[in-house]
Amino acid sequence: MTPRNPIDVAAEIKVSILGLYGGRDDGIPQDSVAQMRTALATGSAAAKGCEIKVYPAAGHAFFADYRPSYRADDAADGWTRMLA
Repeated sequence: MTPRNPIDVAAEIKVSILGLYGGRDDGIPQDSVAQMRTALATGSAAAKGCEIKVYPAAGHAFFADYRPSYRADDAADGWTRMLA
């Protein structure tokens, strides 16, 4: 019953993750992304292997092709990174 945020468990990550963020996402401030990068860099080997990519001109839901916030180039790049 005690929720934890991603940054609270960053050091304990057991597998590498890919984080794709919009630089203009008002819901996820860039200082939070920077804090997560720092937490991952000081965590487990898997945490250190995580990748965070910020698309500077993208906002929230840039991958949702049914929304006005969709950014085709950023979504395509994110998809390629996910597959890799």
